[in-house]
Amino acid sequence: MAPTATHDASAEDAPITYDINIPYTKKSAEEEARMMKGTPYPAYLPTWEKVWFDPLPKFDFSDPALRADPQKPTLLTENVKLVDITPRMGTMVEGIDLSTLSDTAKDELALLVSERKVVAFPAQDNFLALGPAAQQEWMNFFGKPNYQPVSGSLKGHPGFHIIHRDGNRDELLRYFSQKTTSTLWHQDVSYEAQPPGYVMLGLLQGPKTGGDTVFAATDEAYQRLSPNFRTMLDPIRAVHSSANMIAHTRAVGGLVRKDPVQSVHPLVRVHPVTGNKCIFINGEFITGFKGFKDPEFKALSDFLLNHIMTGHDFQARFKWQPGTIVIFDNRSTLHTAVVDYFDEEHGAQPRHIFRLAAMAEAPIPVMN
Repeated sequence: MAPTATHDASAEDAPITYDINIPYTKKSAEEEARMMKGTPYPAYLPTWEKVWFDPLPKFDFSDPALRADPQKPTLLTENVKLVDITPRMGTMVEGIDLSTLSDTAKDELALLVSERKVVAFPAQDNFLALGPAAQQEWMNFFGKPNYQPVSGSLKGHPGFHIIHRDGNRDELLRYFSQKTTSTLWHQDVSYEAQPPGYVMLGLLQGPKTGGDTVFAATDEAYQRLSPNFRTMLDPIRAVHSSANMIAHTRAVGGLVRKDPVQSVHPLVRVHPVTGNKCIFINGEFITGFKGFKDPEFKALSDFLLNHIMTGHDFQARFKWQPGTIVIFDNRSTLHTAVVDYFDEEHGAQPRHIFRLAAMAEAPIPVMN
């Protein structure tokens, strides 16, 4: 199917974006020139290449973590230092150059990510110097690439999802005139039949303070519920859809590269590596529960999201530094960015991140 033509919407009449972190439309020539001048990584600025993607066909996936030695001797050598961000999740790793990892070390890295959920690697200048093509190939080891259906990407490298904020004062003021928070708790690309298992974020440029990312452990959130409540959740199936995101992008005149995708996934999924049961809920892509009326769906969804969002004892807040690469488990976490790095006079400070997502298995229901 050919791409649907987009239309221009004035800033005044355009709907308020539901994710303030994402640029949905191309900037003016003046704004692009300013962005080009202000970033140390101009090759990673967002572009809007008019390509079209058909639905991703079903594929076989073998998790690299299942091949790994549990002791991780190739990855965790004597020169490597691990610093846990919290007792339950999140680890900073020092002494590893991601650009030099062997396939065996990548298997062990996948296992470490499955166990600790969020793994951060500071000072990865060598990895960033590889460039987009090599970085995409590196990430393909962990699963099939996801091609971003809307918002900014890189020309010739549609697997790159570019998160870039710089200025956008008027957009921020409009957003917070209607919204009470910038947080949007979600898993990435959950609407696909085989959503991402491993996701990489790379910070190219960021504010001196602020712009953190918060992660929550959905397996721990599941365990905190009563046995009776867990039994009720186990058989529920949730409808995930990208239709709202596609409609929003078209409404603001942005480029759409793919038709809406809808999938039905278990509300509780079993992690293929750890065996843990994880609540597979988010505030962005789920439109209903099979067999539930709308008020029932809303009441249960709101309860689960509030349970996860307020569970600070099973969350990890990650403070970024430029040159840091983060790899997280998209199956056992929710995450949100925090937009707190702006003021009303000047707008947002520059925050420039790329994302690469590796598509994995279809979510495994408890009944299997």
